[in-house]
Amino acid sequence: MTGTAAVDAGVVDVVCLGESMVTFLPSRPGRLADVPSFARAIGGAESNVACALAAAGHSVKWVSRVGADGFGDHLIAAVAAYGVDTGAVRRDPGRPTGIYFRTATDRATDAHEVVYYRAGSAASAMSPANVPADDLDRTRILHLSGITAALSPDCLALMRVLTARRPGRPLLSFDVNHRPGLGRDDPAVLLELARGADLVFVGEDEAQHAWGLHGPAAIREALPEPAVLVVKQGARGAVAYAREARTTGPGPSAGSPAPGPDTRPGPGGARETTTHVPAPSVDVVAPVGAGDAFAAGFLSATLRGLPVGARLRHGHLMAAAALTVPGDLGSPPPAGAPGHHDPTAPPAPAARDLAGHGVAPLTPDHADRLVALDDDGWGTLHLGPGWTAAAQATEEVRTP
Repeated sequence: MTGTAAVDAGVVDVVCLGESMVTFLPSRPGRLADVPSFARAIGGAESNVACALAAAGHSVKWVSRVGADGFGDHLIAAVAAYGVDTGAVRRDPGRPTGIYFRTATDRATDAHEVVYYRAGSAASAMSPANVPADDLDRTRILHLSGITAALSPDCLALMRVLTARRPGRPLLSFDVNHRPGLGRDDPAVLLELARGADLVFVGEDEAQHAWGLHGPAAIREALPEPAVLVVKQGARGAVAYAREARTTGPGPSAGSPAPGPDTRPGPGGARETTTHVPAPSVDVVAPVGAGDAFAAGFLSATLRGLPVGARLRHGHLMAAAALTVPGDLGSPPPAGAPGHHDPTAPPAPAARDLAGHGVAPLTPDHADRLVALDDDGWGTLHLGPGWTAAAQATEEVRTP
């Protein structure tokens, strides 16, 4: 599923740039001091998006740096198991791969604990000097997040270069990902970088915390530059502001809204629509990874040229798939499935470690059937653990 637009040979659908770490998931709820053991997985906003998109059948490249160590080996193998091209991941013999430990609680609660061991990591050494333009330009969409800017001054310099508007660049997607726990996370810098993007994802709560903005309209007023602004509202759904936009590079148009009752003039007189789509009801297993999964679902639908409302629905479904498994990601595609890197081989051991819960991935056909529901049908969706394996999605995941 690489979309309907013709692209040049060698151009991938999406390039995701950012740090991925080995994450240690607790064996039970509680404080880190009380958890007796942890399971190894992977975590990283941009690599999460890459894995989800590749599992959906898109061609995806992950650009990063990892240490020349066992954790780096694990990261590359685990991400590649989803079908992601890891050829642009550089190994750094002088810096380690980052790791972190977290509790099982919601990141937004006071009980949540996360401890990072990423200072001086290999990924923090990314800079304009050591990330070749060839790794980033031959793509329809370049996806970034604000986390990278907080890793080091060199990473911030790289982000400023990439978000600078220039002719011929790919469609630039930016997830704000405000992380106050990272020492260099500067709200003003996040706003600056977001203004340089074509497509921005931001949570309503994080915009309030970072910028003191209340509500989607205020966020749009502060961010008029992106052709598409998606404001995530948690269980209430998401709002997308989208105006007609055309890119001169190989990427798709960020916004292609259809006229409707919520159409109004945008900056410069361009037509802009406001679209709200409620989120389906979800029985949450672990409240992590949903934001990255939402971005992947929205980007997948963007590559396919779907209307904004359908993009939001695809984002919600991908988020629900992440919320109903223990880790940040669901299982990699099985051997032979779209998105798997080697249809003749079984999933790598690293992939089985990552997805030991064995949950079936959300397939594009499955998602399309749900997205096609009418508003009443969409409003009755109730998704719980194992819902992605439902053969008759439109029947089996509805609330009775």
